Amino acid sequence: MYLIRRLFSWRIANPVLSGLCRSFLWMLLGAFILSLLLWGSGLQEKDLSMYTYIVHGVAVIFGGLTAGRRAGRKGWYQGSLTGGFYGILVLLIGFLALDSALSGADMLWVIAAAVLGAFGGIFGVNLQKS
Repeated sequence: MYLIRRLFSWRIANPVLSGLCRSFLWMLLGAFILSLLLWGSGLQEKDLSMYTYIVHGVAVIFGGLTAGRRAGRKGWYQGSLTGGFYGILVLLIGFLALDSALSGADMLWVIAAAVLGAFGGIFGVNLQKS
């Protein structure tokens, strides 16, 4: 039984990488819910911009929470790194996939993601098992 548990349970040791994986999973879940909302209601795509920011914010907070819990100390630092990398990756994907131009306002998004990630990391350290 130990062999099966060891083979099928993998854990990412790096707190930032595990936080990024968790935040992208939350973003995937939020995008799925938003697509169901778009499909099942009379909303248009242009009406979803506020909801996408909310989904990204929640994803960054949960990613920072995971990073802070895995790190055990300096949760604000690990969470802000997670949020910053998440913001940069989302901007990079938008730049490459949608051919959107980068602007100065995009740096505000990265800074906001880092602050939200730090907020999640602070709470994540306090969720550490004693």
